[in-house]
Amino acid sequence: MERTQRTQGGRRVGQKPKALTPEAGPQHELGAEMREWRNLRGRSLGKLGSQINYSPSYMARVERGAQSASADLVSAYDQALDAGGALVRKYRRNQEAETRDLSARVHVSNPSPDVSYGSAPLEDTSEPEASSSEGISVPARTDDGRIIFVSISRRALLGALGTTAAAVSLSDAVAAAAPPPPGTLSSPTTIEHLEATHRTLIDSDKLFGPYKGIPIVERQLAAMKSLRRELRGEDRSRLLQLNAKYAELAAWLNQDTRNFRAAKHWIREALEISHLTGDAQLTTFILARSSQLAGDMHEPIDALDVAEAAERNATPGSRLAAVAATYGAHAHALQGDADACERAYEHAHHLRQAMDPDPASPLGIWLDAAYIEAQRARSLNTLGQFHDAAESFGQALATLPADYHRERGVHLARQAVALAGAGEAEQAGRAGMDALRIGIETGSGRITRELARLDTDLERWHTVTTVNEFRDAMRDAVIKQA
Repeated sequence: MERTQRTQGGRRVGQKPKALTPEAGPQHELGAEMREWRNLRGRSLGKLGSQINYSPSYMARVERGAQSASADLVSAYDQALDAGGALVRKYRRNQEAETRDLSARVHVSNPSPDVSYGSAPLEDTSEPEASSSEGISVPARTDDGRIIFVSISRRALLGALGTTAAAVSLSDAVAAAAPPPPGTLSSPTTIEHLEATHRTLIDSDKLFGPYKGIPIVERQLAAMKSLRRELRGEDRSRLLQLNAKYAELAAWLNQDTRNFRAAKHWIREALEISHLTGDAQLTTFILARSSQLAGDMHEPIDALDVAEAAERNATPGSRLAAVAATYGAHAHALQGDADACERAYEHAHHLRQAMDPDPASPLGIWLDAAYIEAQRARSLNTLGQFHDAAESFGQALATLPADYHRERGVHLARQAVALAGAGEAEQAGRAGMDALRIGIETGSGRITRELARLDTDLERWHTVTTVNEFRDAMRDAVIKQA
């Protein structure tokens, strides 16, 4: 929060903000522009921080250029301050300029490996293991009881999860950092093993969440990078397909932790490799997933453009056309266009009903009417139509397969937010408790992000038993602020 100082007269007055130095570089320039927009809207650091669930001290460091801004923070500023995308565009220009300049300056720079303090774009790192130390936003409770998000490294978080998880992470990270030497992987069963592992990782993610899977996926990606030097012909083609699928899975796992920088790196790599395979379906699926990622990052223009490209690229009557249309629909909600959003979901339902199921293809196999309705419910939340959102989430939860454990937590958390918005505090507290249990088990950032919002939304119902139980459980569950 903005600090105070005592005058000679004994009264407390606001401390004069430190002078900004936008001329010092792009990081400082972006921070200065973020402060300018905040001042223009008449928001203090404390008030804005409470609204967007970020620590005012972190925001102050970003504004004065002492710490680089995360994409998530810039997006939150832009949306809360109604900047019309100006801050997001500025951030992107800075990232693109850094990408162009990296090769020229890497020999004289020594950036920190943690994205919270370093500025080297992940897209330019050559080794897959680079994401192991990426900064992740996690919830923490402040001394005054609010939930904010702080950035810590994934390694640190895994350490906090327990010795078993830490041991798994350490062994897998070491394996990923040291790819096997040539000649050690080219057995006839290697590709079959990689395929089986990919299926197992997907099933594990549905039940246990992303954290244990990420280092294993990174290890397999490093192994495939080595193996590509050895294989030729049909085996090499199969390996390229697997490589693209593993990169897409790495993107998804990081997306679930809200490590968007790593997720963007892997989805771009997946798309690039998919073009090498010549598999149009795989490329279309990854395009659709790119739209979903852009939606989670609150980038509606990108989400819509990529979804439309995926739908154009999809085989007419295919499941993937419906997948793409579903993710594009949420982009309209992010833009506040309720009518366009509703039409887009109707279009997605129509495509699903008319599609050829193609059971031979596993891509997007989870798409059904309930999945589309769950995405529609999320969009209704975004549009502030909370009663309808809560009802739609209830319908989706009733038909969700039992093995979709983590997704059940996501739907419950979002339903709880909808119930709170609709004034149903008792039900919101109950749904929040159910979601919190799953959030603790899986470590899903999508769950914890929604629950942090719920914790704030329920503050005014301090006499409701289920609300107090949920907020007490949140206080016990989140990482305590240092």
